[in-house]
Amino acid sequence: MQKKPFVSAEKLREIACVHPTPFHLYDEAGIRATARAVNAAFAWNSGFREYFAVKACPNPFILKLLREEGCGVDCASIPELMLAHAAGFAGDEIMFSSNETRPEEYAYARSLDAIINLDDITHIDFLAENGGLPEKICLRYNPGGDLTIGETCMGHPEESKYGMTRDQILEAARILSSRGVKAFGLHALLASNATEAHYYPENASVLFSLAAQMHRELGVDIFMVNLSGGVGIGYRPEEETPDIRAIGAEVQRVFSEILLPAGLPHVHLASELGRYVTGPHGCLVATAIHEKHIYREYIGLDACAVDLMRPALYGAYHHITVAGKEDAPCDHIYDVVGSLCENNDKFAIQRPLPKIDMGDLLVIHDTGAHGYSMGYNYNGKLKHAEILLHPDGSFSMIRRAETPKDYFATFDFCDVMKEFM
Repeated sequence: MQKKPFVSAEKLREIACVHPTPFHLYDEAGIRATARAVNAAFAWNSGFREYFAVKACPNPFILKLLREEGCGVDCASIPELMLAHAAGFAGDEIMFSSNETRPEEYAYARSLDAIINLDDITHIDFLAENGGLPEKICLRYNPGGDLTIGETCMGHPEESKYGMTRDQILEAARILSSRGVKAFGLHALLASNATEAHYYPENASVLFSLAAQMHRELGVDIFMVNLSGGVGIGYRPEEETPDIRAIGAEVQRVFSEILLPAGLPHVHLASELGRYVTGPHGCLVATAIHEKHIYREYIGLDACAVDLMRPALYGAYHHITVAGKEDAPCDHIYDVVGSLCENNDKFAIQRPLPKIDMGDLLVIHDTGAHGYSMGYNYNGKLKHAEILLHPDGSFSMIRRAETPKDYFATFDFCDVMKEFM
């Protein structure tokens, strides 16, 4: 199976003539289409909302177009909340899902009237003292044990630092009810990048059962169940991205089996599908600038792990296309590397690719989520631009590249540095 870029080689060369590589490129049409597909898959639930995880792609231009598609946002810090606010989100369009939360973070989230997703029972008093308890609140659940679907172990929740036990959830709801909270939501993230179609329905079953228990034993109102993220994408050519329509239909079946008999037909569903929504619709575009012939064949790019950390951090696979050579035979074996002084700065290891010539543009696929956002400045490297490709073929820069002035902005050290300020 061939994995093709969403942009032609000719268009890439046109963009690169205006915005030098490396840069992250996003496909507006693809992002909008996927957001619409997610909303359509859960349209049977009248209150459904996709809360796009800002951490996946923290750019206000991307957030704004997602708001136009009816999405909310999930935030975990004050800067992410600020981005959301700047992009026009407010009130229950914002979920605040944080852990080890500082007092000023809770206070700012409460000032925006965001939905608080409480990570731990010990945070009740902390939130009350730093922003106050809301009338509606979400509780994050950790069921412990292993998450196994069929014969596949998809995760180990008991090793996760997030969420509360079942007993803690029930006790937290009792305490919060006694202190004026009128309605509760539930949230759980039990897997990451799950390409199995059964993950979301399984997570729904876990949360719906707990919601029914809370309603039955405590008499509390459940206003929302947030299935969070975890639905993956096919990074490798042979991997298929899950069909969100089929997933939505299975969640509807579980909803009918558990929540309807429990007297909870009004519960709104939510998701946080950052990777699913933008991941396939972004790519890192870089230029081959060096080749090296020692024990292996190396191609050196003008990008590095600063621009895409996942391969260095996780050994994650990202497919690579050599622009203009999509149909050429992959008869060369390369390590495709960046310039960091770290030997794990490799986008691909022993990857079959067409012959790469200096000046070729390389497209590194599926960087629309957890790509630019995970960048850093090790070795004094500067993060590069983000470009948005519009449906009509035009394109615009939605974040400029960093400069030495940005790198030195937090210093006040000597005259040499001040000349950059």
